[in-house]
Amino acid sequence: MANKRMFSMTIIDSDSFLEMPLSTQALYFHLCMRADDDGFVNNAKRIQRMVNCSEDDLKVLIAKRFIIPFESGVVVIKHWKIHNYIQSDRYHPTTYTEEKAMLGMKDNKAYTLDTGCIQGCIQDGNNVYSQNSIDKNRLGKSREVKHIRNQIPPTIEMVSEYIKANGYNVDAEAFMDYYESKGWFVGRNKMKDWQASVRNWSRRDDDRRSNGERSSVRTGSGASTATNADSDTTVWKRFKTMEDVLQENS
Repeated sequence: MANKRMFSMTIIDSDSFLEMPLSTQALYFHLCMRADDDGFVNNAKRIQRMVNCSEDDLKVLIAKRFIIPFESGVVVIKHWKIHNYIQSDRYHPTTYTEEKAMLGMKDNKAYTLDTGCIQGCIQDGNNVYSQNSIDKNRLGKSREVKHIRNQIPPTIEMVSEYIKANGYNVDAEAFMDYYESKGWFVGRNKMKDWQASVRNWSRRDDDRRSNGERSSVRTGSGASTATNADSDTTVWKRFKTMEDVLQENS
């Protein structure tokens, strides 16, 4: 296995790739770095745990077809031949010949499962994650799974990464605790977009800070002190009230 790998901007700069969580993108890079010269990886689950990514990250890569799994537990990087060109004198063929025989290649050099091949799965003990089971049990009927990053409820890692990536002033743990206590309902309706709720929290906090600063200018330092002394309970009640009003008026 080579010590250097290449990545095509055509793939990693696409909306489909960039819309994935940062942890999922990181896992993809780690898998690519450890793949053999034909793009096969035989320890995807161990790599996922080693780099501190979640099972959901691996499932996203499978669901969005950035990697193709097999029943043996081996996965292959779908766009391997687009990323890498290996000279013949440095090329070492994969040992996973049976899995490779199940693959075809598109005109753009992307791997694809030949018609009639059974889609594989990744096994971990008694848990089996196939493309079909992901579609039915977690991601609906759409094979492309456009909205996987908006699953309800999200993980704390997903919320934290989204807040950090966008520079929002939101406490991820407080956000999770609040909506878990409400059963992930917004007003009387089930939450549909947790990212929109994060943005609402950030906007409301910015407005609250802005109003506090204006009040401090008018009345002196006492108003600022009172604003900073708001308890978590008071803030949560304010969030709840405004969230319910917005939902009921929608």
